[in-house]
Amino acid sequence: MPKALTPTHAYVPGKTPRHPEGCFDPIRDTARPGMTEQELAESAAFQTGVAYLEHGYFWEAHELLEPVWMVLPEGSDARLMVQALIQLANAHLKQKMDRPKAALRLCDIVHALLGQTDGGAIMTFDVAALLARVDSLAVELRYMH
Repeated sequence: MPKALTPTHAYVPGKTPRHPEGCFDPIRDTARPGMTEQELAESAAFQTGVAYLEHGYFWEAHELLEPVWMVLPEGSDARLMVQALIQLANAHLKQKMDRPKAALRLCDIVHALLGQTDGGAIMTFDVAALLARVDSLAVELRYMH
């Protein structure tokens, strides 16, 4: 991840300071109504949000993926996938907050969202691989409590 895009820290409510209001707006603003699914998949909001998710910036990932989710067509596989990614980020964040039960509940939500899709590859993600990742997180969470 380019250094310029790396947040100064990962925000974890109750543990670390919140980022300044609006600091992610320039990236969020790259997801706009009327963009195609492909354009949204290539947007800085989606690409950086995914990178943040992969590098442990879970609250920040949610912030960037939300505007992508908001402009995707209601009921589309792409919208379900992005919502699943947001909830996966939330699950990881709850884990960091030492709230394994809440994180497990979010893992169930991710499963339900992905189960509504046709499967395969959506917005650069393989549904089966993402389900395996969620299952792995759920196993880890069960050992926490």
